[in-house]
Amino acid sequence: MAKDHYFDITAKLDMMELKNAVVMAQKEIATRFDFKGIVAEIDLNEKAKTVSLSSSSEQKIDALKDILISKLIKREIEGKALEELRTEGISGGNTKVIYRIVDSIDIDEAKKIVKAIKELKLKVTPSIQGDEVRVSGAKIDDLQTVMREVRKLELKAPLVFGNFK
Repeated sequence: MAKDHYFDITAKLDMMELKNAVVMAQKEIATRFDFKGIVAEIDLNEKAKTVSLSSSSEQKIDALKDILISKLIKREIEGKALEELRTEGISGGNTKVIYRIVDSIDIDEAKKIVKAIKELKLKVTPSIQGDEVRVSGAKIDDLQTVMREVRKLELKAPLVFGNFK
């Protein structure tokens, strides 16, 4: 009998790479002319798993987000890893936007992934294990097809395929 192969679908983020992206974005903001003399901050709170952007206007916040997203992409972290939680006013007429770091697959998305895999009608078995989905099957080609199709799904979590054996 053929040995079963498997892989895991998760949304784990490399927090060190996220930190590096934030630091690089902060360095770019410090040198940009359009941010001279105004409040322009990017803060990472690892324990709360949030990133906050503070500036004087919505346009500046959008520019801060674009800078941060570009640094995340260079570090191979998808922009979907940030989900906007709330916008609040802070002192001096400035605005602060807080983003949650998405680093897990919620149960509804896991069910959506399993359903999509079953609709492919391949000889693979998806199973939900906490905040990850394990897919096992005898043929590596089937598993690669599953990966390709799952990437096409519109999910809010940035997916990572790992533990391929």
